[in-house]
Amino acid sequence: MSYLNQHKTSIKQWAEEDRPREKLLLKGKSVLSEAELIGILIGSGTRTLTAVDLAKEILHSVDNNLNLLAKLSVNDLKKFKGIGEAKAISIVSALELGRRRKEAGQPKVVKISTSKMAYDLMHPYLQDLPHEEFWIILLDRANQLIKPIPVSQGGVSGTVVDTKIIFKTALESLASSLILAHNHPSGSLKPSQKDLSLTKQLKEAGSILEIPVLDHLIYTNSGYFSMADAGVF
Repeated sequence: MSYLNQHKTSIKQWAEEDRPREKLLLKGKSVLSEAELIGILIGSGTRTLTAVDLAKEILHSVDNNLNLLAKLSVNDLKKFKGIGEAKAISIVSALELGRRRKEAGQPKVVKISTSKMAYDLMHPYLQDLPHEEFWIILLDRANQLIKPIPVSQGGVSGTVVDTKIIFKTALESLASSLILAHNHPSGSLKPSQKDLSLTKQLKEAGSILEIPVLDHLIYTNSGYFSMADAGVF
C-alpha cells in the first residue's frame, strides 16, 4: 500500500482497539497519545488525513509541545487544512480547561479543630438569612472537612430536622464524624429546649452508628454558641 493510500484510510477502517474513542473505552485515557486525544477533539479529518494524522501535523508544528500548542489561537489553528472554527474552538477550550485544572491544583485540606473554625466555615452559608437553616459539617477520621451540607430549611422561628436524612447523608459521604449547625435569625445565642432535645437525640443516634456528633453550633451574624464549648455534650 502506498503512503498516499494509507493516509486515505479512515479511522472507521482501523481495528477497533486502535480507534481513539474505542481505545479510550477499552484501555483507559492514559494509554492514548497526545495526537489520539486531540484527534478525538477534532472528530474527523480530511480526504487524505485522518483526525489523528491531522492532530500529529498540528503537534509537529509546535515541536510536540503542549504548552506551545496552548498558545495557538482559534485563527492559528484554522490555518491547518481540515480545521474549521468549531474544531479550533474545541481544541482551544480543552487546553484552557487543562490550564485551569493545573492552576487550581489540589484542593486545600481544611481541618476543623475548633468551634471558631466551624463557625467561620458556615459564615458564607448562614450570614444574613431571614429564615432558619440546619446544616451538617461532615468530617473524616482526621477531622478534615469532607463538605458542609444543608439538611433542612424552615421559617423565622424554626425548621424540621429528620435524623434519618442526616445520618443517611453522613453514611453516603463516608463521614467519620459530624458537626451540627443552625442559625437563629433573631440573633439570640441561647439554645431553645427543642435545640437541646434534638442535639441529645442526634448525639445518641451518632453513637449507635459510630458517627459521633462533635458539636452543635447556633449561628448568628454577631457570634455563635457552641454546645461542646459550653459543656452541654
